Amino acid sequence: MSFQSAVLEGVLERITYANDETGYTVARVDGGGGGELLTVVGSLLGAQVGESLRMEGRWGSHPQYGRQFTVENYTTVLPATVQGIRRYLGSGLIKGIGPKTADRIVSHFGTTTLDVIDEDAGRLIEVPGLGPKRTSRIAAAWEEQKAIKEVMVFLQGVGVSTSIAVRIYKKYGDASISVVRNQPYRLAADVWGIGFLTADRIAQAVGIPHDSPDRVKAGLQYALSQSTDQGHCYLPEERLISDAVKLLQVDTGLVIECLDELAAEEEGVVRERVPDPAAEGDPEGADRITAVYLVPFHRAELSLAAQLLRLLEAPDDRIPHFHDVDWTAALGWLATRTGAELAPEQEEAVRLALTSRVAVLTGGPGCGKSFTVRSVVELARAKRAKVVLAAPTGRAAKRLAELTGAEASTVHRLLELRPGGDAAYDRDRPLDADLVVVDEASMLDLLLANKLVKAVAPGAHLLLVGDVDQLPSVGAGEVLRDLLDERGPIPAVRLRRIFRQAQQSGVVTNAHRINSGTPPVTQGLPDFFLFPEEDTEEAGRLTVDVAARRVPAKFGLDPRRDVQVLAPMHRGPAGAGTLNGLLQQAVTPARPDLPEKRFGGRIFRVGDKVTQIRNNYEKGANGVFNGTVGVVTALSQEEQTLTVRTDEDEEVAYDFDELDELAHAYAVTIHRSQGSEYPAVVIPVTTGAWMMLQRNLLYTAVTRAKRLVVLVGSRRALGQAVRSVSAGRRGTALDHRLRDSAASARGRGGDR
Repeated sequence: MSFQSAVLEGVLERITYANDETGYTVARVDGGGGGELLTVVGSLLGAQVGESLRMEGRWGSHPQYGRQFTVENYTTVLPATVQGIRRYLGSGLIKGIGPKTADRIVSHFGTTTLDVIDEDAGRLIEVPGLGPKRTSRIAAAWEEQKAIKEVMVFLQGVGVSTSIAVRIYKKYGDASISVVRNQPYRLAADVWGIGFLTADRIAQAVGIPHDSPDRVKAGLQYALSQSTDQGHCYLPEERLISDAVKLLQVDTGLVIECLDELAAEEEGVVRERVPDPAAEGDPEGADRITAVYLVPFHRAELSLAAQLLRLLEAPDDRIPHFHDVDWTAALGWLATRTGAELAPEQEEAVRLALTSRVAVLTGGPGCGKSFTVRSVVELARAKRAKVVLAAPTGRAAKRLAELTGAEASTVHRLLELRPGGDAAYDRDRPLDADLVVVDEASMLDLLLANKLVKAVAPGAHLLLVGDVDQLPSVGAGEVLRDLLDERGPIPAVRLRRIFRQAQQSGVVTNAHRINSGTPPVTQGLPDFFLFPEEDTEEAGRLTVDVAARRVPAKFGLDPRRDVQVLAPMHRGPAGAGTLNGLLQQAVTPARPDLPEKRFGGRIFRVGDKVTQIRNNYEKGANGVFNGTVGVVTALSQEEQTLTVRTDEDEEVAYDFDELDELAHAYAVTIHRSQGSEYPAVVIPVTTGAWMMLQRNLLYTAVTRAKRLVVLVGSRRALGQAVRSVSAGRRGTALDHRLRDSAASARGRGGDR
């Protein structure tokens, strides 16, 4: 095997593997123009199919894949032959030029084509069929591509991926290199997809000192934002300091100094003494800890508590009719409308929702939450109240609309959230509604709940409906649980009785068994099965077979539309990441007539089931939000766009450089499935996910199924999931704020 340095020139023909995080790429290159393809491996960040590359590196031999060239660095060389130029332009590199347009341009200008585009793009108008509009578009795309290339060459040395380099350029334009060189930690705050760790790597490469206060402050904010990703609204100060020391490898004294500075900055952090969640104790402060919040979370927690109390204590009532109504007559009329009578606890919930300005309704599957909500809406509308219905996801909103026969929207659309996350409706411009009903309220995180409650008009009623035993929201906070605090001021009803009809369902009865810590029945039921498989890798393969072939064949279901794989975690052989690749091969395999686009480590095809993985307020009519699911309906190499039809029936276009906002959704993590409902769910439960196996996780997965649940995996892992109650509460002080504010409000009332 030779390790001598060498230079290889060739046209990049195909990328067979690319890790978008590390930049490690395996590609095939035409090195001699004769069509014989050579394998190259290494960091080829930013290189596009069709480009001519000059690569420095060394030749070697791989025991399995044979002779290959390892790239240490490369530069792009513009192709010189007509054939090379045609291939380069037709590769989809420049927006607006596909293979046919490339043919026409190269036929006209020959070997001078690239010089013409570079120096005098206006001449493209000479090409038959290219009008002035298209010409100027191509010229602009060429200029942008050149500028991005320059940024990429600079960023290549610090290992930043292609898609992130594009984002940096889109954010800062010509100032990109200056920002990266002088203020690298700005990137973590400004550019989606860049966290502190990437910014820190860049900072080291451009020579920012290890103990720079800018670095330490950015690290502290990163540690706090990591904790909000895990659901906490704050971190105890001691833990934040020790996390930061570990992360930054600097002295504790420097971290404390920088934390003090951050606390003094307007948009830094907020420190406050709050009761210790681990020791429910003395309100006088004996059991208090110093909590450190990022400013938006502190503001939202204070605001949400204040707004809820403002609604509760509003002097007006926009549905006053129910304070002196004849309930026997009203409920009798309701029974003739709905064809069924309410159980006593449902009746209590209906009265509460219509007489209290804020109320919470909770309960498990089969306990009649939906029928109760329908009853509340029927009675309110009978009194001509304006009722507005919402849910956190498109699917949940659709289900709420079907249930009540009234229009329902997502909370995001209801509030008309805008770029930056500001809502069109807020305290100054409230919703025109007498009753606001929000379903799947366990999904409401602190920031969204605050925006929603702000937009409810004084005197209007707010009914929050959800199952508190499901997983808490993906975002920070535990809003539904905090509102259900028995010592707090928010009135609530918990439905506990399972109705006879629901008792026939194995899905419902097993959900309740799991929730009470009893193993589910997995034999003898027509709608609940276990396929035992101890080996995690085999369980992954079996999950794919069950979801893509066995369930569709036995139950007549569509594997893409009706069957959803829900995995406890993303990583591992039975994780959502691996399963997505296998399910895509099974459900939407490559075909010569099926357009596809490789992006990073993923391949997107027409027909793929995909999900949005960040809030993007710029997309669609009112933004596209984290968790939105859809199907790829079109893909254009020439326009470099991919189109998704979302589950809210909206067509949304993505530029190819935005594809890191999409992930495949044949399999999703159970956390991401919240608020959705599927005819059938297939759940791998393996010892490989041991740390994640908890009762509320399995319960949430099972309650996503309308008709059928199939568990695949180990009985031991299933037992672990049923036994394990999730450890510890999230760092949130909303329940205490509500309690304290209500107590002081009562005190003020007593003084009067």
